[in-house]
Amino acid sequence: MKLDKIVVASGNEGKIAEIKAIFKDVEIVSMHELGFDGDIEETGKSFKENAKIKAEFIAKMFNMPALSDDSGLCVNGLNGAPGIYSARFSGEGPKANRALLLKRMEHVYDRRAHFESAVCLCMPDGKTYFGEGRTYGKILQEEIGDKGFGYDCLFFSDDLKKSFGVAEEDEKNTVSHRYRALQDLLSKIK
Repeated sequence: MKLDKIVVASGNEGKIAEIKAIFKDVEIVSMHELGFDGDIEETGKSFKENAKIKAEFIAKMFNMPALSDDSGLCVNGLNGAPGIYSARFSGEGPKANRALLLKRMEHVYDRRAHFESAVCLCMPDGKTYFGEGRTYGKILQEEIGDKGFGYDCLFFSDDLKKSFGVAEEDEKNTVSHRYRALQDLLSKIK
């Protein structure tokens, strides 16, 4: 399947930048660039369901292929939390989310965690394709680095042997959950 242009069903500039870096041969536009600034309610009970809800909505709205990612941080010692609620864990944004995570982890011994991503490519005719990916690591005791976004500065990558917060973008993109999900998707649409 040849794709020339895809609209990304997200307002998260960090996610869009990662998708552009991975889909180098495709024109990637955000839903904001096409004039949609609203929120799409994520009512799914999994990353995959939420990714599909967003991609279908934007594909129908613009009558073009739409790609959506739903992803988050899953911490073993917190029974998988924050999970699908990662972006709205505290209800007050990324900095408050990280502070709440550190607070909840104060007396938790098991700091193992993974980032999980589900991506959905929805075609205007309704056909959908999925990709899923994970990257493993642990939660640090404090923020290390200022690169990336979200929880990156609290996540020590097993693959890179350092915090995502100090990893260069191209370095992180070779091992990230989103990279792995997009590669899984690409293998299914070729």
